[in-house]
Amino acid sequence: MMPTTIVPKLGRWIVLLSVIRLAEAVTRPTNTKPAEFGKRYTGYVDRNIEEVYAFNYTSQPGKVDALRVYVTANSDNLQFPVLFVVRQQKSVLSWQVPLVFRGIYQRTYTYQDVSRTLCPTDSEGQTLPLEQLIYIDIASLSPSSVRYELVVTRLLNFELQTNKPFNFSASPSQPQYFLYSFPEGVDSVIIKVKSADTYPCAVVSVQDIMCPVYDLDHNVEFNGVYQSMTKKAAITIRRKDFPSGRFYVVFVIKPEDYTCGGSVPVSTLGSGNRTWNLKRNKDIEVTVSPSINSSVYIQATLLCFVFFLIFYLGSLLVAFIHYIRIHRKGPGLKSSPDDGEGTVAASHPISTSTPDGTSYGAIDESSRGTAKLPHPPPIPRPRVYSDSSVDEESDFDPIAEMESDKNVIRAKSFLYVSDLAVKDRRIVSKKYKIYFWNIATIAVFYALPVVQLVITYQTVVNVTGNQDICFYNFLCAHPLGVLSAFNNVMSNMGHVLLGLLFLLIVLRRDLLHRSLVEAKDLYAMEYGIPKHFGLFYTMGIALITEGVLSACYHVCPNYSNFQFDTSFMYMIAGLCMLKLYQTRHPDINASAYAAYASFALVIFLAVLGVVFGKDHVWFWVIFSFIHVIGSLGLSTHIYYMGRFKIDFGIFRRIFQVLYTDCTQQCSRPMYMDRMVLLVLGNVVNWSFAIFGLVYRPRDFASYLLGIFICNLLLYLAFYIIMKIRSSERIQPLPLFCIVATAVVWAAALYFFFQNLSSWEQTPAQSREKNRDCILLNFFDDHDVWHFLSATAMFFSFLVLLTLDDDLDEVRREKIPVF
Repeated sequence: MMPTTIVPKLGRWIVLLSVIRLAEAVTRPTNTKPAEFGKRYTGYVDRNIEEVYAFNYTSQPGKVDALRVYVTANSDNLQFPVLFVVRQQKSVLSWQVPLVFRGIYQRTYTYQDVSRTLCPTDSEGQTLPLEQLIYIDIASLSPSSVRYELVVTRLLNFELQTNKPFNFSASPSQPQYFLYSFPEGVDSVIIKVKSADTYPCAVVSVQDIMCPVYDLDHNVEFNGVYQSMTKKAAITIRRKDFPSGRFYVVFVIKPEDYTCGGSVPVSTLGSGNRTWNLKRNKDIEVTVSPSINSSVYIQATLLCFVFFLIFYLGSLLVAFIHYIRIHRKGPGLKSSPDDGEGTVAASHPISTSTPDGTSYGAIDESSRGTAKLPHPPPIPRPRVYSDSSVDEESDFDPIAEMESDKNVIRAKSFLYVSDLAVKDRRIVSKKYKIYFWNIATIAVFYALPVVQLVITYQTVVNVTGNQDICFYNFLCAHPLGVLSAFNNVMSNMGHVLLGLLFLLIVLRRDLLHRSLVEAKDLYAMEYGIPKHFGLFYTMGIALITEGVLSACYHVCPNYSNFQFDTSFMYMIAGLCMLKLYQTRHPDINASAYAAYASFALVIFLAVLGVVFGKDHVWFWVIFSFIHVIGSLGLSTHIYYMGRFKIDFGIFRRIFQVLYTDCTQQCSRPMYMDRMVLLVLGNVVNWSFAIFGLVYRPRDFASYLLGIFICNLLLYLAFYIIMKIRSSERIQPLPLFCIVATAVVWAAALYFFFQNLSSWEQTPAQSREKNRDCILLNFFDDHDVWHFLSATAMFFSFLVLLTLDDDLDEVRREKIPVF
């Protein structure tokens, strides 16, 4: 037997021998070669041969040394690629050749020519020249020899200069990045990138000074802020986000163009799922310029406040002049009512049956002749005063006998405001106050989740750095605090300030009217257009809410929250039409519940249109059908003053009327003016329906808003024409508001159609529309649209508020309905 002391020694020798043989098996001959920059090196590697190149250079203090490595290999075997490993003082960078990129649907793109920029040597704080060493290892497990080429160069133009354009070229396998340092006294800069070619698609990234730099398609989104690009890109960078005062600007070319709205490269079609050495070079120009400083923010903000403060001062001036004029007249010096203003010269009122013996349908001959006779006292109408909310929606008209049949009254050839202002004033006012309370409730419940959602969007953008989430005009997007585009948010301040001013104007008028009513002033109770301010208050709240929601939308405009910016625009247009109709039809206007239900249906259709309207013909067929049928039903309801109830039997009744009036006996329409308006309205709406069905516009939200605005303008024009035709006078204040509305709306629409972005396209395609600022180097075209549209809506509201001021001293029995 062997001694026990010999066994442990033998075991140790066996282990040592095994380690030596294992080392011999895995160790390949290594040929370390000293190398020079700019020289081309070629060689062969396989599983038995590994090449190592050593580069020695001296870095100078205060200078950034960047090196770029160019390699190629003739291997097309993805199982045995050539591996390149770069070892630096503080980092290691490696890649393989062929370099493989993945696309959608498992497509593979491979490149045999690769170039990478090595992580630069940081000489900050260095006082003396420092010697640097870089090793590049080249190896492969290929059973056969693979030829390679290697070139390492020192970059002479690695640092971008302020306000100096720099041109270069990049490809998927040859990304580029450059260094930029903030100049002294500059707090923010804007990086503007341009390219003459739409494709290939690129990604521009701004990353902090650190190694490694993420400059490949699969990792460029790991750090910093980034955005996709076709022809344009722009990123605003603040010094506070980069404490070192320096950052890298990285440019990566995508292997496919789907991100930018393109498709599969043409050379890959029909050739399977693998493509070799696809030529996808992109020529790029980059310019880094100082952005605006804090003084510009202050000037722009002050300009907004000063601009809208002028409206407050103007309103105070008008109110003061009105106060002086009233007190100059003195008590009891009002002009006598019915001085001939507001009468209809060519028409003869048809009186209704009343308890004092007048006959329904008889022509009032007292209106003939030139001599002015004293106007008879108004016909007493029994009133029912009640505070019960049940009466607010009641169809019961509290008038006696024949007048209690509203169908008889509304069937007269000539209707006057007194015929449609029969219900008690307080009951009708309560009915219209429901509009105000409903919209206030809607605004609160609608706006709060919106604010929460856009804060989340902005947080995601700030945390991830993905600037493709929000569709800004990046060439004029000025960040402040957490907001990426403060100018787009602040420009909506006009809606809030002017909406508040309009509420104050309405409140003043309401208080004056209440004081007259409480004093039992005959002018306030039986003369002029009935004063109901509920819808005016509603319009003011809608304008303020539109400003808030538009500001929320512009925190991060995108496909998911477009309805924030448009929902209350539909409601404002609808409320204006309702108010215009309610002016001379106070008793038969739509209830708040029906109106808001209609608005909800419109918003629902708007969402469906954006989701399905692009590629689905069936949606346009259904929408056009609903549009046409809705126009016909509403026209019938308006023409017959509510005597045609809107239900499933309305079309049968329409057919019966058409058959009776047009087929059996062709008679002239009883209400010619209303017929002309409704025919024009249906022509316009049917034209919109046909246009939508044929062309299917991509921006369905704007298309739907255009329908509302055109109908509103048509109705307003008809109202003004009929007012002039009825010998009513337009006073200077509403005339000024009408002219101002037309001018400001024309200017506003010009800026509205200057499309600066589009969430209906890809983020890269949207950026192709970006433009520089046009006002104070702070506001763009869309901001000017915000200013002008808020002003135009304010003037539009004033038109509705003051248009019938000339009728305040005219009896309601002489104010025609149209």
